[in-house]
Amino acid sequence: GGQPRNVQPFSDEDASIETMSHCSGFSDPASFTEDGPEVDEEATQEDLEYKLKGFIDLTLDKSAKTRQAALESLKSAFSSKILYEFITERRMTLTDSIERCIKKGKSDEQCAAAGLACLLCVQMGSGIESEEIFKTLGPLLKKIVCDGTASIQARQACATCLGICCFIVTDDITELYSTMECLENIFTKAYQRDRDTNGVSSTHNTVLHISALLTWTLLLTICPMNEVKKKIEMHLHKLPSLLSCDDLNMRIAAGETLALLFELARETDADFFYEDMELLTEKLRALATDGNKHRAKVDKRKQRSVFRDVLRAVEERDFPTEMVKFGPERMYIDCWVKKQTYDTFKEILGSGMQYHLQSNDFLRNVFELGPPVMLDAAALKTMKISRFERHLYNSAAFKARTKARSKCRDKRADVGEFF
Repeated sequence: GGQPRNVQPFSDEDASIETMSHCSGFSDPASFTEDGPEVDEEATQEDLEYKLKGFIDLTLDKSAKTRQAALESLKSAFSSKILYEFITERRMTLTDSIERCIKKGKSDEQCAAAGLACLLCVQMGSGIESEEIFKTLGPLLKKIVCDGTASIQARQACATCLGICCFIVTDDITELYSTMECLENIFTKAYQRDRDTNGVSSTHNTVLHISALLTWTLLLTICPMNEVKKKIEMHLHKLPSLLSCDDLNMRIAAGETLALLFELARETDADFFYEDMELLTEKLRALATDGNKHRAKVDKRKQRSVFRDVLRAVEERDFPTEMVKFGPERMYIDCWVKKQTYDTFKEILGSGMQYHLQSNDFLRNVFELGPPVMLDAAALKTMKISRFERHLYNSAAFKARTKARSKCRDKRADVGEFF
């Protein structure tokens, strides 16, 4: 390789640009400043595009480090901005660069390229353009996933990319089933028990098995009901074996998948009956109350929290509703299917998830949020609460809480009730 170039990464300053030519209304109200300087949208957009063109050129550089840095910078930009028009004009170039980096790059470069492919499809949505990207990259991703000589990290990244891109683009049911079969061939290897131990044997492949299982579960949520029934019959009695795995993340992935399978099973059949329910609930209850001293406190806390919810889902058909805020909007996550989908895209987009929920048409369709809410600067300004008003509100709330607590803690009040 040649000498690595000095790549200036896509910075936080670039990511914080709130004005884009086609989505200037999508600003977070909290970031709107009352007396801020005027921003030249066109100049800012041109500057951003100039930087991104430079990163695309650098993905063909001779130096592996330079290529990887360019891929990471593009990932950062794609996760924090909607760049549909810019990407549409350079879709073929980007696809070729990603394909080249996955084919010829080493582990870290392959991971970065697979991550960029995910974001490329998220940006393009479920149209013909994404289908063409998947047709080009899909066979290569499958090849890497099934290649035992490739690095585990690269196989893991490609498994995630394969599942997510398939979720976004495919209308072809045979392609969906083929992708699921590829992922099944990976994570079902985790079912095999080590004969010398009671638990699942821990191997360096565990991270790959987790990624394959989670993306397979995501694809299951868009399968026809007859296929869902087949998959439930095939895997529901095998998945509990993964709850004994030494790896915390595998236990959690298996637990959440079980909760989702029970949810889907009860949707397809209201009288669904699971034969080994008692044994399964015992396992889940043990994990929800795990106090093993050899495990880290943080791990135990995380495990107990997840498995309390899983146990409620399996036993009581209950789900603890969560609320996600983004700009002036709210979204309620009220089932395991929605949670799995949200967690998957949050993992890809990171801190850009809220921005994409506001302005990405594809994601808004997935979560049934309707068309993007357009807000101009004046509307954002009226929504902003002044610091003084916020202070008054917090003071009043604090006084009310103190009063309520004082009544509960007042011993004289207790005495009055008893006598």
